[in-house]
Amino acid sequence: MFDDYVEHTATAAGGISHKSGAPPPMRYEGFELSPYGHDSARENELNTSDTQHPGPSHTVPPVFDISHVQYSPPAPLVSLVVASDVLAMGLSSNTVVLIENQNPYPRKPTEFSIYKLFLDPSGRHLIVTSIEGENWYLFRGWKKPKQLKTFKMVIESVAWNKAALLSSSHSTSTRDILIGARNGTIYEAILDAEEDFFKSQERYLNAVFSLPERQAITGLNFDFFPSIDPKKVLVVAITTSRIYQFTGTYRRLDDGSRVFGLLFAAYRETAPKISELPGNIRHSELHYYTPNSGQSQSLPKEIAWMTSPGIYHGTLNFQSTTDDFIDGAQLFPYPTFTTPLNVTNESSQQDFPISVVLTEFHLVLLYSDRIAAISILNESLVHEEFLPLKHGEVVRALTADPVRKTYWIYTDQSLFELHVGNEDRDIWKINLQKENFDVALKYAKTAGQRDIIFSSQAQASFNAKRYFLAAQAFAQCTVPFEDVALKFLDVNERDALRSYLVLRLEQTRKLDLTQRMMLATWLVEFYLSKCDELDDLIVSSSALYDVENVKAERSILEEELRRFLEFHKDDFEPGTIYELIQSHGRTDIYLFYATLTGHFGRVVEHWVLEEDWVKAIDAINRQSNLELYYRFGPVLMRNAPREAVDSWIRQPALDPLRLIPALLQFQLAPRDPLSPNQATRYLNHVISNNSTRSSEDDAPLLRFLAKAPVDPLTGKPYYDLDYALRLCSETGRIQPCVHIYSQMGLWESSVDLALEKGDLELAKLNADKPEDDPRLRKKLWLKIAKFVVQDKKDIKMAMRFLESTDLLKIEDILPFFPDFVVIDDFKDEIANALESYSAQIESLKNEMDDATRNAESMKESIVGLKNRFITVDAGERCSVCSFPILTRQFYVFPCHHAFHADCLVGLTKEYLPAHALRRLLTLQDEIVKGKADRSEATLIDGNPASWQPGTQRTLLSQNLAAPTNGQRQANSLGRNLLSAGDRLRDLIVPDALVTVITAPAGWIPGIGGSQRNALTDSGTGKRIEKLRSELEDILASACPLCESVIVGLDKSFTKGEPDTTWEV
Repeated sequence: MFDDYVEHTATAAGGISHKSGAPPPMRYEGFELSPYGHDSARENELNTSDTQHPGPSHTVPPVFDISHVQYSPPAPLVSLVVASDVLAMGLSSNTVVLIENQNPYPRKPTEFSIYKLFLDPSGRHLIVTSIEGENWYLFRGWKKPKQLKTFKMVIESVAWNKAALLSSSHSTSTRDILIGARNGTIYEAILDAEEDFFKSQERYLNAVFSLPERQAITGLNFDFFPSIDPKKVLVVAITTSRIYQFTGTYRRLDDGSRVFGLLFAAYRETAPKISELPGNIRHSELHYYTPNSGQSQSLPKEIAWMTSPGIYHGTLNFQSTTDDFIDGAQLFPYPTFTTPLNVTNESSQQDFPISVVLTEFHLVLLYSDRIAAISILNESLVHEEFLPLKHGEVVRALTADPVRKTYWIYTDQSLFELHVGNEDRDIWKINLQKENFDVALKYAKTAGQRDIIFSSQAQASFNAKRYFLAAQAFAQCTVPFEDVALKFLDVNERDALRSYLVLRLEQTRKLDLTQRMMLATWLVEFYLSKCDELDDLIVSSSALYDVENVKAERSILEEELRRFLEFHKDDFEPGTIYELIQSHGRTDIYLFYATLTGHFGRVVEHWVLEEDWVKAIDAINRQSNLELYYRFGPVLMRNAPREAVDSWIRQPALDPLRLIPALLQFQLAPRDPLSPNQATRYLNHVISNNSTRSSEDDAPLLRFLAKAPVDPLTGKPYYDLDYALRLCSETGRIQPCVHIYSQMGLWESSVDLALEKGDLELAKLNADKPEDDPRLRKKLWLKIAKFVVQDKKDIKMAMRFLESTDLLKIEDILPFFPDFVVIDDFKDEIANALESYSAQIESLKNEMDDATRNAESMKESIVGLKNRFITVDAGERCSVCSFPILTRQFYVFPCHHAFHADCLVGLTKEYLPAHALRRLLTLQDEIVKGKADRSEATLIDGNPASWQPGTQRTLLSQNLAAPTNGQRQANSLGRNLLSAGDRLRDLIVPDALVTVITAPAGWIPGIGGSQRNALTDSGTGKRIEKLRSELEDILASACPLCESVIVGLDKSFTKGEPDTTWEV
């Protein structure tokens, strides 16, 4: 039995303190600091556990660290539990020692045979069980424990109502708890520390379920489901070889008790979910890990069960739709050590740990001489440390504070605290090896670690052909830009590269202007290329693509490009962007960007080139720059005068004087005489509505009217010239008067008036206006010259005046000089004039010499042509008839084409132009006429009986005229030459013409030799020979085959009606 008091022990410091001496030697595996190597910075970061702990030697503290607690129990420890900073120790001297870290106080010891202690999460309720089956209850603040008389069992485990105990800090009741006994029975009980004379602390105790194998229930826990089903509860119970899962409704009955009765009643006929791992282990433990264990409604995340084959670990899934709420269950085998275990306790087993606790990422195993930590993520042994035990000291167990997350190791003589710090230090590395990149990023703590993760993720995604994910990862790591760009270009993934460039541009600093400009410009190129690609798909209308989807994608891409241009407009070089857009022919994007950047001139230029004048004027109206009105005024007035004038009238800030060129352009352009004169309309508006105009404004307006064309119907200007002249004279407007004189054709008056007012430039301008009368122009220029010489009396100015016109020479103005003028004043000018004349004479002489030399050269060439020859083979054939060329008279050309004389005539007449054909017929007729005259003369002077003219072959078609004597036939031919038209070629008879051409000079058939010589020597024969030579020049001037290739380019390949057999 217990004594009348419980001892509460405290240290001088007000709580548990640790020895200040150096800790014993420790062994680290995977948690030690790896120094940086020399290969690469990335390997350094990957091989280094952490770099966040500065120090002179850059030492990284271990994850797990054992420190000896400066407390010596008065008797060997038997059991220890911790909860909410309250330690309860059961000693072998039957003494319970309570240590409250925040506020310790002493209590008296008592004797009791202690087996185990059970402390609730709030640290207020303590249950002490004995080996004999007697149990005691101690509430915080009591001076002595009270025996639980109805609790006649050896308690192996207790499932506390964590939600109720942590939600109320002043409650004296344990609320509903479950107790697992050694006899395999689960009890439901409630304990209440409230003092009540009629009630004991044991509100009730009821057995709700018994395991069929009657094994000791070494672990028991229950948790309520999330808020979606708050009345549902999950109960987990374990033995040394089995784990049970019970689930059901948590509801209090009408009698106010037995809330777990209905849950376990459902399993009287059906078996719960059972998982079995048989073995020969004598002790088993159940542990949960809860992320926010200090909160009453927090749910456990992981579960660990110590079994004979190993540690059974899994994740609790309260959303499961089956009766198994443990997901991802796996068995962690016990580690194998290089140093054998030192078993000092006869009751402990060699191969199994004494105790185990579950942290967020590790399983900590306690052995008889050491602790070991196994990573849950990769099942590796990450930490091993020997316990600083005394000789004969026996390790008892490892316990944990479920609320404060503190861990304690106790032996029969000592107490140790296991510090767990920076447990997630290497979690990023483990998840990186498993390619769990998101989880690795969650636990990465330095920029170097995140860079390694993003680099690995990018490369893994790239290898898996998930290019967009790779682009996002590449953009967040330090892989060189050029390497990434080449990777995507090598696989032709321009869309992913565009995504990468967008991300890199967003990450580039605003001060890096060059980099931002390059990235932004390249992105615009990618957007435009993608738009072109989609346009090609739409135009192709291939069955492999859904055209509507492609169109929708193009619209989305164009809208994305517009947003990009709008957001990054400060990052572009406008000239480059305009060239890019124009090279891709994206007119809509070009206009959008020009409007976005305020370059309205480009917008107007585009619509002007498209000849869409209304849109051009509308673009001008939408902006405030007046220069665009003046710049595009002339072209708009020529093509859309009414709309342009409407736009000008709506803009009162315009300067009418700067619009005069546009109005003049309009007047020079042809227009409908019946349509209103828009220029006059604008001028009337300016004069009528501009109250602030000055008197000088009228002169340009009148000058405009002076240049206005005449009315095509009346031949007169649109205003009265006399009235305008009188008005300008009265107001002293000299320039308008001069222009009006010019409009009236009074050139001398206009020049005289200009000279009268001393306006030399205006006089020069009007002197050049009578362009069709050189004499008048010279006269006007002489007036101006006289004014310069006699009125200005400036010799130098007169000399410079001569340079402004080519009508006057120095000799023209010499008479205007006074007699007393010394020639020295313009001696240089006269000398220059004489030198100019001498140079001109020399130039003419050289030209004459060149002409003489050219003539001599041509004579020599002609003489050389007479001696030119071509060798003809004996087997040469005519290029037309293919008969041997030597059978009759022939012609050979420099191109080596050879023709019979008659074949040449027939071929040449086909390509000769009409005027050449007419000349040919004229020559032919004159030759025939001359031969006829010679024939008659022969009959008169000779002996008629010696020669009778035979029937001659006619040279003309019989359809043209009936054969008569030679004179009548020639006259008939002359009358019909110009009217023959398309029949000219039919009038040429090749055989007859050949007879004339090939006959010797003066020869006529039937005439003797003496007579032929007489005719040859006469003047008529020479003329006939000259005509025949000219006829031969026409026919043989060029090869007909070579010449016809060029002449016949515009002719059809077929003659007559087209051949329809080739039609499809």
